[in-house]
This record gives sequence, structure tokens and C-alpha cells, in this order.
Amino acid sequence: MSNKRTEPIPFAAGDRLLTVAEAAELLNTTERFPRRLIEERRIRFVRLGEPGKRGLVRIPESALRDYVAAGIVEPVTATGVRRAA
Repeated sequence: MSNKRTEPIPFAAGDRLLTVAEAAELLNTTERFPRRLIEERRIRFVRLGEPGKRGLVRIPESALRDYVAAGIVEPVTATGVRRAA
């Protein structure tokens, strides 16, 4: 009998798994920011190692793209906007 996982992997097969340092560099922040995102469960991440132990943490590159895309604010257009006199 095999102990293979039968659950789907939560990221694409070609998706890079980044360290916290690499994620911070990609976001142009300190390492504390991606660690906080992980702690608050605001971003998807992968925990490697034995179940029940802390192990290593990796962040799928697509999770960072999704996080950034969710925070994009579109500019307000000048059409229909009046300025106060």
C-alpha cells in the first residue's frame, strides 16, 4: 500500500515555491511582512516536513500574484467627477 497524497495540490505544477526571503524580495518588503501574511492566514503557503512540526514554509509564486492582484485599486477617472469651487 502506498502513502501517496490523493488530495489536489493547491498550486500549479510549474509554480515556483519561494522562501520567505524570496517572497519579501519579490514584494519589495522586509521578511516580516510575508511572515505576518502567513501567520494571519492571509496568503496560501505550503508547510514542508513532518506533520505536527513547524517545518519549512514555502509560498507559491501564484499566491503572491493573487495577493497583489486582490489589492489593486483602480484609478478614478475624471468623467462625471466635479471639483468643488
